[in-house]
Amino acid sequence: MKPNNILAALLLLSGSTQVWAAPAPVSEAANNPGSLEQRIAQLERMMQTRNMLQIELQQQLNLLQDEVSQVRGVTEEQSYKLEKVLQRQRELYQEIENRVSKVYEQSNSTSVATTVDSSQAISNDLNENEAYDRAVALIMQDKRYDAAIPEFQNFLATFPQSVYIPNAHYWLGQLQSIKNDDANAVIHFKTVVEQFPESNKRPDAMLKLGALYQKQGNLDLAKQILNTLISEYPSTTAAKLATERLAKI
Repeated sequence: MKPNNILAALLLLSGSTQVWAAPAPVSEAANNPGSLEQRIAQLERMMQTRNMLQIELQQQLNLLQDEVSQVRGVTEEQSYKLEKVLQRQRELYQEIENRVSKVYEQSNSTSVATTVDSSQAISNDLNENEAYDRAVALIMQDKRYDAAIPEFQNFLATFPQSVYIPNAHYWLGQLQSIKNDDANAVIHFKTVVEQFPESNKRPDAMLKLGALYQKQGNLDLAKQILNTLISEYPSTTAAKLATERLAKI
């Protein structure tokens, strides 16, 4: 081969080598799959972490739901027990009313003699507590209802500043109501309601006052006092009884 031909052949081979070497960047791209795999692995780890968090949150949510269910169950049980207690109180309240009325009817024929005895038994030497306890005992223990009236009246006159004044008015209202002396009964119950807002006898006095107004035909006044009772003392036995009475008016 001639030297010129040899030189041409070498140049041709050299050029083809340069052409074949052009795709060299493929070697750089070869590194990209590794980087892509790392990213995929990172995403998979993130997904796993998120799934674990979701599972943990779901477990916490289930636990909270169980606790709420337990609390709701306890609340419902306590509400049921409370309603039973209130119902028993209403039954006892009505039972006492019935017994007092029945005993008064049985002793009505001897009321004059009883009144004389009670007036002789009144003593100004008794201190405040003894005087009040004595008057109450005439009702609760001795069942001497007519005798208790002058005893409480004497107590009001003797101890006008006593803490038992609203109680004395309440008992007088009860006793006068039993005797069908509705006018005086209303006076005593109104005294408790209007003058002694802090008295624990006020709810019961309002209930009695509403019943007397209803008995007298003053239905508007009856509704007004009973609604006030329910509004101001919603959780009391008197309010429950007032609700029942309103439903019948």
